[in-house]
Amino acid sequence: MAFVDEIKFNAEAGKGGDGVVRWRQEKFIAKGGPNGGDGGNGGDIYVQAVRDNQLLAEHRHIRKFSAKNGEPGGSRSLHGKNGEDVIIKLPLGSVVTNLQTEEKFNLVSLEEKIKILSGGRGGFGNEHFKSSINVAPKEFTYGKPGEEADFHVELRLIADIGLIGLPNAGKSSLLNSITRAKAKIGDYAFTTLDPNLGDYFGYVIADIPGLIEGASEGRGLGTKFLKHITRTKALVHLVSFENELKAAGGMMKAYKEIRNELATYGNGLEEKEEIILLTKTDVLAEDEREKIITKKIKEFEKIGKQVYAVTLYDDASVKKFADVLVEFLKK
Repeated sequence: MAFVDEIKFNAEAGKGGDGVVRWRQEKFIAKGGPNGGDGGNGGDIYVQAVRDNQLLAEHRHIRKFSAKNGEPGGSRSLHGKNGEDVIIKLPLGSVVTNLQTEEKFNLVSLEEKIKILSGGRGGFGNEHFKSSINVAPKEFTYGKPGEEADFHVELRLIADIGLIGLPNAGKSSLLNSITRAKAKIGDYAFTTLDPNLGDYFGYVIADIPGLIEGASEGRGLGTKFLKHITRTKALVHLVSFENELKAAGGMMKAYKEIRNELATYGNGLEEKEEIILLTKTDVLAEDEREKIITKKIKEFEKIGKQVYAVTLYDDASVKKFADVLVEFLKK
């Protein structure tokens, strides 16, 4: 199923049930008083956060959600049954916007339930209008209509760690190595078209598809994926040694390219805590490998951040970094 991170739908809360005109009919009482009950309230519309990032794909063909109407009142002062609520389950991290009022609802806590539309209030039966000067009222009121609106839902993934970097930096491979995720990998740019999630000792790690220069302005896969980084607690920035061998300006240029996109996009991305991970050390000539790795680690440490180097062909180096990551998350 294709990953979907935006949908639109219409929702309508239930109409309130009508009040009714009814009279008491009892033995030996020729003319009973009013006992028409009130109508039930219409059902409300709620959204609820669940841990299922594929739900928007399931909802994308649903154009309208409707709650049930309240039932009319009854005789003997019986209150009409309230209409059944509708609970729309959405992925944790969804931002739900009422397109009429522009009010936003953020689903940031698991199982959190938020009312987005209220059902109409039930009407009053004639018993409600009884008074000392109006002992036989024939008045009643109709139920009120429920609220209705169009909504836009945007999913912004919530993760403990976001893996970022240029395309082909090794993000999906790293995610697969340290979690049980099965992200697609390949030796070409934009293998990852959708964010992938993995679990590592209860921590959620998100592989954010490769960013390129101009992403903050929509180039490549652009802002579609930058928005997902806004809700990660911290970042692991992958920089491949391939940039040192092939790209003009080398690894530091590749690093600064992504940092510039984070700063341009804003929304607090530039301030997030970050670990720098130098990847694909295996592309270096064996006789110079350690020398080059040491040099690059010292160069990046001048930025003032933790710096590590790995090759995914060496299980020991991956395990060592994974342990570092857990300790980082615990703090």
